[in-house]
Amino acid sequence: MALAIVTAGTSAIGRHLVLALAGAGYDVALTHIGSADLAARIEGELRDMGRRCLSVEADAGDEEAVTAFHRKAADWAGEAPSVLVNNAGIQTWAGLLDLRADQWDAVIRTNLRGTFLNTQAAARLMVAAGIKGSIVNLGSGCNKLAFPKLVDYTASKGGIEQFTKSAASELGPHGIRVNCVAPGAIATERTASEAGDYAATWSPVTPLRRVGTPADIAGPVLFFCSPAADFVTGQTLWVDGGVFSQAPWPYDA
Repeated sequence: MALAIVTAGTSAIGRHLVLALAGAGYDVALTHIGSADLAARIEGELRDMGRRCLSVEADAGDEEAVTAFHRKAADWAGEAPSVLVNNAGIQTWAGLLDLRADQWDAVIRTNLRGTFLNTQAAARLMVAAGIKGSIVNLGSGCNKLAFPKLVDYTASKGGIEQFTKSAASELGPHGIRVNCVAPGAIATERTASEAGDYAATWSPVTPLRRVGTPADIAGPVLFFCSPAADFVTGQTLWVDGGVFSQAPWPYDA
């Protein structure tokens, strides 16, 4: 069976991606940090689906840990990965003048460096095995627009979009496609802390008049991993209910 790798596979979005990929027929190797119990439950869910799952505690920004994880996953599966989803990401909530350098470093390390390290490790295995794989990077609406009080997160996600294009250009001759899924307002445990009522805050300004869910991200990721996207690479797909496609407008609608 084909192998899919998901970083931060125990996160709110990561869990849905792992289950969706398993449902599409993949065995899944996932990373986590400090979530061994949840990872074990996810492994059990995949076993119930007739799929295999490997969970490993690994820091997305640690080069040695990333390399070791990808080698372990390939040895476990008996083959190189066909799919990598770079889902690991963190953020801080602080304005530019208040943001500490160590907070900036931590976000860039996990989000941008982590995407680079995992892409490089997976792609090396794909190229060596002659696998025409798919890599999907998780971006954000702030790929396109600046988000207040998220300067480090915005910088990291903008970097991920440009990295996606560079990686697609270099890996294309090997038959490896690299794309980006950029969510908008998605209801998760993390985003719930951003507003007293996250859905009520974002739904009125979103053309589809609702916030997204982690399940809304799974379909676009599966598309990029499927034969339907065989001639699609270097692209960003906005999964935001239209919220970042509209301009600020001072007149009544």
